[in-house]
Amino acid sequence: MADPADKQLNQFKQTQARPDTLTTSNGAPIGNKNDVLTAGPRGPMLMQDVVFMDEMAHFDRERIPERVVHAKGAGAHGYFEVTHDITHFCKANVFDTVGKRTPIFLRFSTVGGESGSADTARDPRGFALKFYTEEGNWDIVGNNTPIFFIRDPFLFPNFIHTQKRNPVTHLKDPNMFWDFLSLRPETTHQVMFLFGDRGTPDGFRHMHGFGSHTFKMVNKQGEPVYCKFHMKTDQKVKNLPADKAGMMTGSDPDYATRDLYNAIEKGEFPSWTFYVQIMTFAEAEHSKFNPFDLTKIWPHSEFPLVPVGKLVLNRNPRNYFAEVEQSAFSPAHVVPGIEFSPDKMLQGRLFSYTDTHFHRLGTNYIQLPINCPYRARVHNTQRDGPQAFADNQAGAPNYHPNSFNGPQELKSALETKFKMSGDVARYNSADDDNFTQPGIFWSKVLDEPARERLVANIAGHLKDAEGFIQDRQVKNFSKVNEDFGRRLRKALDVYNKQGQQRAHI
Repeated sequence: MADPADKQLNQFKQTQARPDTLTTSNGAPIGNKNDVLTAGPRGPMLMQDVVFMDEMAHFDRERIPERVVHAKGAGAHGYFEVTHDITHFCKANVFDTVGKRTPIFLRFSTVGGESGSADTARDPRGFALKFYTEEGNWDIVGNNTPIFFIRDPFLFPNFIHTQKRNPVTHLKDPNMFWDFLSLRPETTHQVMFLFGDRGTPDGFRHMHGFGSHTFKMVNKQGEPVYCKFHMKTDQKVKNLPADKAGMMTGSDPDYATRDLYNAIEKGEFPSWTFYVQIMTFAEAEHSKFNPFDLTKIWPHSEFPLVPVGKLVLNRNPRNYFAEVEQSAFSPAHVVPGIEFSPDKMLQGRLFSYTDTHFHRLGTNYIQLPINCPYRARVHNTQRDGPQAFADNQAGAPNYHPNSFNGPQELKSALETKFKMSGDVARYNSADDDNFTQPGIFWSKVLDEPARERLVANIAGHLKDAEGFIQDRQVKNFSKVNEDFGRRLRKALDVYNKQGQQRAHI
């Protein structure tokens, strides 16, 4: 039996009583779209063939710039339903009533690969969520891990470069990859997630999602707390064994995309339970770890998960490019009641994501239907630019303040006040306790078979790096746990000995 994805064209045919008339981009009917205009059957083309020009001019421009990261992805529409009251924490109207439903769009992705890369590659997964609320769109732009490799945004472009291709060979380069990781030991925690079982999830439906950063929630009384967002899969976590994931990279590189599409078409709607962790300002001030450090988790024993609601995906996109490829998410897109923390990585992303969208999609990317805050009417002084849709805000004043009934501020939407002090400097964060939490992950979270797989996965990749880089990375993992370092050293020595033997054959 064919999958739903294989039936899509036949399903479209059944919805069409008869074919529509073929037209040019300006809507004019086309009499022939198979043969160009020529002077005689063997003669040259005529410049006046505007039907051909219309076709080719669009074809030459139909690819927009690929995302620098998260290029390969899939997405779906659905809703968020509130199941528990958290209005004592947050005034955002998305949470204001138990039972309330808000439309959402969720995009999953890999991180380092190009748009044609495999869904099953060992890579973090993006988990980007857009809520279409009455107060505007709220985006949670997260991953399938609660942490990240680095804690300072200055390192992000260089880190991503090491995950891409060598600029000379145009090949993925283990020396680039491991050189950076071994020089920045704060990456250790995330590297253990990446090379563990969850580095190759079994499709997008069977993985968790995390906002990862620390945010701030504010209630109607103006009382703030810090928070983290968690989306736990209701399908249970499933992962692909490393050998199967590697095989599927060649045999079914679009596995996760296909699995998501088919599940929704079959009515097997995937869902996630939405939680928050809460930390008071007093708890943050006295925390033994930096609560704004993206390389660290908040222990659930100290900051338990508070249930909030449920995410359900129940509709596939009608067109991939229009909805998935052109979707744009930014952690800067918040609504009243959701604010930012001192998390340095979050602060850096507030600029970079929106700036990227301006480059990739254009000045008015937010007006594209998939990105449009359609449940909240936009009133601002921004006008014009490429692809300004609808009425361009008609005759409303394009400046503020004004005396002609232009839009006015809403005082209740003001951000909360907070105090800051400290000397302005570039502070080194490289040695901010990089190994305590990875040590707990090794000794208390992983069981013995998972430890063995983690060592095997790391050794199988690290073996292709230079010896001095191997040594430096083994030293880092030894600081996590001495047994971890010993096992990895032993596994690498076996690979290195085999390589020496092959070299003498």
